[in-house]
Amino acid sequence: MSGSRGLDFRFMQELKQKNDIIEVIASYVALDKKGNTHWACCPFHHEKTPSFAVNQADQFYHCFGCGVSGDVVKFVQEIESTDFMGAVRILAGRAKMAVPESNFDTEKAAEMKKKRDQMSAIMLDSARFYLSNLYSGDDRAQAHLAYIQNRKLSPTTVKKFGLGASLDFYGLPDYLAGKGYSRQNLLDCGVLGETKNGKLIDAQGGRLIFPIINAFDEVVAFGGRLLEKSDFAKYKNTKETLLFNKSKTLYNINLLKKLKRKQPIQNVIMVEGYMDTISLYQAGFENVVASMGTSLTKEQARLVKRYSDTVLISYDGDFAGQKADLRGLEILNDEHLTVRVVPMPDGLDPDDVVKKGKDEYQKCLDAAMPLIDYKIHALERKYDLSATEDKRKFVAGALKVVASADSESVKEELLKKLRDKTGISYHALERDLQRAAKDTAVDDTPTEPLQNKIAEVASGAAQTVKAVRFILAAKLFNAAYAKAFDVNGLSFSEQSHRVIADYIAKQESSGERIRPSELFEMLDEDDSELSAIFDLNYEDKLSGEIAARFFSDSVRSIQRAEKEKTLARLNEEYANETNEEKRKEIAKKIANCVRKK
Repeated sequence: MSGSRGLDFRFMQELKQKNDIIEVIASYVALDKKGNTHWACCPFHHEKTPSFAVNQADQFYHCFGCGVSGDVVKFVQEIESTDFMGAVRILAGRAKMAVPESNFDTEKAAEMKKKRDQMSAIMLDSARFYLSNLYSGDDRAQAHLAYIQNRKLSPTTVKKFGLGASLDFYGLPDYLAGKGYSRQNLLDCGVLGETKNGKLIDAQGGRLIFPIINAFDEVVAFGGRLLEKSDFAKYKNTKETLLFNKSKTLYNINLLKKLKRKQPIQNVIMVEGYMDTISLYQAGFENVVASMGTSLTKEQARLVKRYSDTVLISYDGDFAGQKADLRGLEILNDEHLTVRVVPMPDGLDPDDVVKKGKDEYQKCLDAAMPLIDYKIHALERKYDLSATEDKRKFVAGALKVVASADSESVKEELLKKLRDKTGISYHALERDLQRAAKDTAVDDTPTEPLQNKIAEVASGAAQTVKAVRFILAAKLFNAAYAKAFDVNGLSFSEQSHRVIADYIAKQESSGERIRPSELFEMLDEDDSELSAIFDLNYEDKLSGEIAARFFSDSVRSIQRAEKEKTLARLNEEYANETNEEKRKEIAKKIANCVRKK
């Protein structure tokens, strides 16, 4: 459950009172008031017609397009890509309130926050130290400057990304020692390492430094690049720490967030490394982030989705050959992002291409392919289609890709492309595709009567859920025809439905006003049932004679379903009972239940 994470109830109430949801949301998106509701284009998904509604009276928001909803804390949590306490701190700062740290869940949590703050200060001081080294005039910084000049990075770009220089292994430890930080915190935040004899050294000693900055402009880690040939890895990142989790971070997310505040972001370009990001940004492609060479993760997919629904994957020219299965990109697909893959010239990366001019890289972006097309493109590059055996392997693999398409029209289009690539007739490819589908079909398909029964049960269950949602929505949003109805008269199988019904009953029994926003304190942050119930509070779905009649029908259908469950249970008890007297008692209950039904 969400709750207030151990914070004092009165503090949370005051925090919300001092942060009116309209004022807070209006500082991020433009709101348009119509009637009693404020509307906007949803900041969490792209849309042209506003479906994001903010209710000032009850202090909650709900998007009728993508289903997100919450109170002012949840909004800040989502828009700022932070956790619950991060949102509380932002709102507390806005209201000039002190967060009562002593009310955290445990003393350990308070201690953890103190440690995190210390580590964050260490990272910022380290970044400043590296930056000062770069322009210190020290001869040892010449190699770093030469590399920057060779990559044609302007001073403005260097400053924007905070690039710096580590000149040796001992300058940073000496500098930080003078700041009074504890040895353990210096080691824990990853900027320093330790030799066998216990001496502290710069973990990025001698490298060009790329600060890794999160969405809140906090330096959380460093990437370092060697400037001369060595047996060591060319690039090295800070180890994972309390501040830095590589799988949950994207390089340049801080500047992407600033861009989103200035303008809508149509798509996000995702590259692999620091230099690709910086070069593209300098060339005018500011909508760029880097996965920092890691396999893409669900957390990164969700992070980028906050900024755009479309991702353009722009890895190097060997990407298809090296990673032909492209499974990492399926993670983006699974998070309902539109994925397009940018084909790059062989052996070149985005940095190489953009150096030839912005237009050259734009041509690559314009040629971006849907993921399913790129899978076939990747397969094609593995085989020599002029060789019979290779062509057969390619066709077999490509047909598996085609079979995974969501629509028949896409399958048809892909088969035509295969026909043109291979010279095999469309009809032959289509027959092979159908044969492959039959071969992979499950043999033990349920019989028709069983299929009908399954559909009937599923349909009944779906109708019951719809009825429950409508009843709870009518009660939550004070529909006149629902006021006299007592939700205690129904039983609910879904946990979230029970929580909502219990809240309604409690408020009504105490004479308190029902406030839908209070449910965000009681249910999980992404509760899909609460979202579906909020969806019903739109236009005239809950008002009028038809809605009143549907409410009555819903109540009756649920009561009837409950009677049927009871009847089924009694029939089972009757069938299993051997004692004649007890069977008679059960039979009376069955007769009574049938009569009521």
